[in-house]
Amino acid sequence: PRSDCIAAEQLCLSDSTCNATYRTLENCALAKTHVLPLDHDSRVRCLNAELDLGNSSLLHCKCHRRMKRQEHCLRVFWTVHSSMTDGYFNLETSPYENPANEEHWKTDYNKLAALLSGKGCSQLAGDATNSCLKATHVCNLSKKCVRLRTDYASICTKGAGSEDTCDRRKCHRGLRNFFEKVPEDFTKRILFCPCQDELCGERRRKTIVPDCSFQYNTKPSCLWLLDSCLEDHICKSRLADFQQNCQPADMSPDGCSQHNHAACLQAYMGMIGTPMTPNYVSNSSVEVSLWCTCESSGNQKEKCDQILGMFESNKCL
Repeated sequence: PRSDCIAAEQLCLSDSTCNATYRTLENCALAKTHVLPLDHDSRVRCLNAELDLGNSSLLHCKCHRRMKRQEHCLRVFWTVHSSMTDGYFNLETSPYENPANEEHWKTDYNKLAALLSGKGCSQLAGDATNSCLKATHVCNLSKKCVRLRTDYASICTKGAGSEDTCDRRKCHRGLRNFFEKVPEDFTKRILFCPCQDELCGERRRKTIVPDCSFQYNTKPSCLWLLDSCLEDHICKSRLADFQQNCQPADMSPDGCSQHNHAACLQAYMGMIGTPMTPNYVSNSSVEVSLWCTCESSGNQKEKCDQILGMFESNKCL
């Protein structure tokens, strides 16, 4: 049976043979993290170590999106699967458990929304047409939703607009906290609220406080953005999850090869609060993009366009 990677690691470390193989893989992963070119013998040793794990629970372990010590769990996963990222960004498989296998929490969203209507709040300015405003009002009635939303908003607006004073790392952590700890009934409605006018669209685009979480003064290369992501266990894992669940397919009714559009939206939300944070590009459309460019990517332009295209022209998303 599939176990979480922290439990699988403990089991492996208690067995001398597995322990030795795992230590070899740790050295392989460390070399890759520091982008040290492995000679032929080292590469063979690393691949053999991965094969030696055979049917070990380590090889089949996964992590949960909302688990404690998530970074530790993901570090174990990428230690065992370090060969998958060899020289290219197709990460092949997500370290996260299938959303269907994770616990779904009961929420009081509908009850709070009904309470809101009862209060006559839908008569608030623009609320009848501004579904993003309505979603925010419902969030304000939930202690957890309003607390975590206020947390990231206050961090991300400190000095927003001036690169020196906005603490992007803290802002990203606050956003990840919000999207991980608040039930999707709330987060999806706030992020994907349908809009008929630009006022609503602006509110939707500013959900993640883009001046701090999304934009730099100048657009960096998408290749640089990818490198920053692959150096970070959480970002690399969210990208692998996004690639697996948002893989487009022309013949599929929802445009997704996994036939699960909801899982793609969940994976998209997982990218927010990482170095590869996406966002809406304007107040008047639902088009999304990364904040990066492929203008000076030279002979790597095709790879760069592919990274940008995962968000800009992805039928599944």
